[in-house]
Amino acid sequence: MKAAIFHGPQQPLTIEQVEIDKPGPHEIVVRTVASGVCHSDLHFVDGLYPYPAPAILGHEAAGIVEEVGEQVTYVKPGDHVIACLSVFCGHCEDCLSGRPNLCQSPSTKRGMGDAPKYTWNGNPVFQFLNVSSYAEHMLLHENAVVKIREDMPLDRAALIGCGVMTGVGAVLNTAKVEPGSSVAVWGAGGVGLSAIQGARIAGAGQVIAVDMVESKLATAKELGATHVVDASSGDPVQKVIEMTDGGAEYTFEAIGNKRAAEQCFEALRRGGTATIIGMIPVGQKIELDGTAFLAEKRIHGSNMGSNRFRKDMPRYVELYLQGRLKLDEMITRTGSLEDVNEAFRAMKAGEVARTVLTF
Repeated sequence: MKAAIFHGPQQPLTIEQVEIDKPGPHEIVVRTVASGVCHSDLHFVDGLYPYPAPAILGHEAAGIVEEVGEQVTYVKPGDHVIACLSVFCGHCEDCLSGRPNLCQSPSTKRGMGDAPKYTWNGNPVFQFLNVSSYAEHMLLHENAVVKIREDMPLDRAALIGCGVMTGVGAVLNTAKVEPGSSVAVWGAGGVGLSAIQGARIAGAGQVIAVDMVESKLATAKELGATHVVDASSGDPVQKVIEMTDGGAEYTFEAIGNKRAAEQCFEALRRGGTATIIGMIPVGQKIELDGTAFLAEKRIHGSNMGSNRFRKDMPRYVELYLQGRLKLDEMITRTGSLEDVNEAFRAMKAGEVARTVLTF
């Protein structure tokens, strides 16, 4: 099969012929139909997060099951599925306490340390974040997918696999935004736009998008932002405080930027909650004014939208089909596997919300 190989930081991915293993007892082979190009992958390409090479990147995907292991009972060949990096075991403390997105059971994880699932020129290739979707086929644990209805377009469904789940889930699951409340979102890329939509779906009374790119702010308004702040033309914290008459009740950082995370906290009203969604580079620390905690301001993280993805993702599919969750508008460009490096360039330049590669 064809796959895009990651050779190390600051190097372009190359398209190669890769061999894929047969599925084990609890594994499945999924034919990749579409994969979104997520900013998380760019963190690894840029070297902000370490990962061994060679590897097949990509983790935001949807496809069709082609083959199943002998003990697989959840899916069968022909089923349409969304892949999710939050693969769960179902029996650890995190899973049993309702936090399967935090499951770390080695029995379900794929990637570093396990037997190779892919080989290239006879050498092992690492699997990325339990998925590796920049390839014509994915070899997955059965608990890394959710079945969806067949009338859902798979190029739209792919976005739900990470960006939409992360952004919408951070609003609905992690922060639990209340109807009528004020929300500000730093970053209007794929995850930020999803958080903005989550705030709209939750019934927030005021949804403020903060970004430095005019086209992204325009898309944010199209998807549910009631106000926008151009962070390139002044202090966004002060603007959000003025717009909300004292600070937002909920703020979200969807960039992975230290200063943006600090601004999210600074823009809160008394008793407000800041949720950090973005991947702040390894080794960086955020600095907060200690006295602000006397006003009962809170800051916390969100991993993949605190998802229960087999429950959440089918619901998001229904919201899309009802016209309440907008996915078409989030896709700025489409392309093939060979366009993956251009997709990274466009993302880094701020030209796109999401690029979707179709197979």
